[in-house]
Order: sequence, then structure tokens, then C-alpha cells
Amino acid sequence: MPKTVDFVVIFDDGARKRHYHETERGKVTYFAVQLELRVKDEWRVAVRYDCSHEFAHMDKYNAHGNQTKIRLDLSYESALTYGDWDINENWLKYKQEFLKGVSDG
Repeated sequence: MPKTVDFVVIFDDGARKRHYHETERGKVTYFAVQLELRVKDEWRVAVRYDCSHEFAHMDKYNAHGNQTKIRLDLSYESALTYGDWDINENWLKYKQEFLKGVSDG
């Protein structure tokens, strides 16, 4: 039977991490870990690690909605662990980069 882990970590009033993953028999079968930022009372994704499209990757967004996709040559387990760590360590940098685009218009 699949197991689901789903939680949110609040970094500050306008930044949070959403963590979701599913495992079956101890193997990660799906995951998504993302940094969400509140911009004008709307939560927007700034960075997401996931395995949609059936491969592990990172999506980085700017304030205008443009996306950069970086393929990760990692297992789902390793990509989940790395993505979780990266967002924990770098959320403030990602927030500043994203919000700079908001002020640039």
C-alpha cells in the first residue's frame, strides 16, 4: 500500500516550503518539493523539484512566470533529498531573486 507524506514548512510570513512524496515498498514513486512565495496576496511557485514528465528535475520560475527546467541525473530518492535540502538552505536567496523580478516590473 502506498504511503504519502505531505507537509508545509513556514520560513517567514511570505515564504513556505511545500513537501509531498509517495512511497511504495520503501521506494519513492512520486515527489514534489517547492518554495512558494506570497506576492500581492497570491502564493506563487519560485522553485520546484519534482518528477513529473517521469524524470527528476528542478523548475525555477521568475516573477513573470518564465520557467527554467534543469534535469537532475538522480534517483527519485536522491532528487527528493537534494531538493528538500536545497530549498532549506537557499530559500532566502531564491526569494530575493524572485522578488527582484517583481520590483523590475
